[in-house]
Amino acid sequence: MRRTAARSGGAVSYTGAEAPAEEAGADLPAPEPLPAPAPAPARQPDVLRTEFPFQLPRGYVDESGTVHRDGVMRLSTARDELVPLRDVRVQENPAFLSVVLLGRVITRLGTLPLVHDGIVENMFASDLAFLQDFYRQINAEGHTRAAVNCPHCSEAFEVELGGSRLGES
Repeated sequence: MRRTAARSGGAVSYTGAEAPAEEAGADLPAPEPLPAPAPAPARQPDVLRTEFPFQLPRGYVDESGTVHRDGVMRLSTARDELVPLRDVRVQENPAFLSVVLLGRVITRLGTLPLVHDGIVENMFASDLAFLQDFYRQINAEGHTRAAVNCPHCSEAFEVELGGSRLGES
C-alpha cells in the first residue's frame, strides 16, 4: 500500500487493494474489540504487627498520684531476652528477670515519658501478673495454651506450653 499526502490540505489518498475498510469494504462488520484483561488481584504485603495495646487491671500510680492504665507492649527480640541475664539483680534473683524484661518491651504507659524496670518494679502484683501473661500471649503468636484430649477419658482440656517465668520456654 502506498500513501501520498497532499501538502496543502494534509489529505491522505490510498492506492492499491489495501485501502481502509471504510473505503474498500464498508459492508464488512467491524472486528469485535478484545476483552479487557482482568486486573491482577492486588497482593497485600505481609504486615507484621509488632505493638499491642493493653489496659492494666489496677494501674501504675506515679509519685504524684496519677494512675496510668493504658499502655503499649512491643514484641520481644532475642536481645530483649538475653540482655537481662547479664543484669546483676537477675543473677542474684532470677525472679527479677520478668521485671527487667517487661521494662524493655513496654513502650508506653499512660502519660509517662519513659517506661523502665523501675516503673515495673513498683507496679501492683496483679498488674505484673497481667503483663507477664500478656507478654506470653503476644510473643507466642497469640497464646501459649494448646487444646488436648485426655488419653484415658477423652475429656478435652488446655495445657500451658510456655515456661513458668518470662524468658523461659
